[in-house]
Amino acid sequence: MSNSIPVSVEVCAYSLFSCLAADRAGAQRVELCASPWEGGTTPSAGLVELALRSTSLEIHAMLRPRGGDFVYDETEKQTMLAEARSLVDQGVHGLVVGALLPSGDLDSEFLIEIRKIAQNCELTCHRAIDVSKDPLHVMEDLIQLGFNRILTSGGKNKALDGIENLAEMVAAAKGRIQIMAGSGVNPINCLEFVQIGVDAIHLSARTTRNSAMEYRRPGISMGGVSEISEFEVAYSSEEIIRAAISKIQELFSE
Repeated sequence: MSNSIPVSVEVCAYSLFSCLAADRAGAQRVELCASPWEGGTTPSAGLVELALRSTSLEIHAMLRPRGGDFVYDETEKQTMLAEARSLVDQGVHGLVVGALLPSGDLDSEFLIEIRKIAQNCELTCHRAIDVSKDPLHVMEDLIQLGFNRILTSGGKNKALDGIENLAEMVAAAKGRIQIMAGSGVNPINCLEFVQIGVDAIHLSARTTRNSAMEYRRPGISMGGVSEISEFEVAYSSEEIIRAAISKIQELFSE
């Protein structure tokens, strides 16, 4: 997208297919993840390599060892540190990470270690902030730690429901850290977030296509969750991404 537009568009991508779609549509970067049904975990080294090699996008890799909460034990932290070193060595442009203490405060001590490993890579705090005890206090801690960006839904399940909290965070940030709206952001509502002054929007643009599998044995679920079809393939839609970018471009060209 045009560098003259002050709001960037980030796509949550779980595959090379989605990265290529985001690149063609004109997004600035992707949040590269694995495990969509867990809310995103650390992507594989192979996917990172291909995304870096095959697109012109900034590749910001999720750093998360599992789904669930954001209080990590020592083995999980050691895993995250090792993954951070590997991702930085591969050449990612940024890491997406968050960690909390049982109290709901930011796990600053651990994130200092991540900051050291990240070196010149950008750091985005993901939606762990949305389940923290005091998001505005966490934001101040993140600023002190040198984070570049916060991905947030304003403490609600969907960003549109948290838009008042997002506006409060934008005002409190005073440009010291980027605020990126995410969760349920789409071409229909994206301008509502732009108009409250966010620095970026984050969308998955998720759609599905039917599996190429013709023979389908009934009664077996590889993931153990029968509600999730194993014969649908999820991906990011180039058309949906392009539509959101077009809306933003039109707003700033008026």
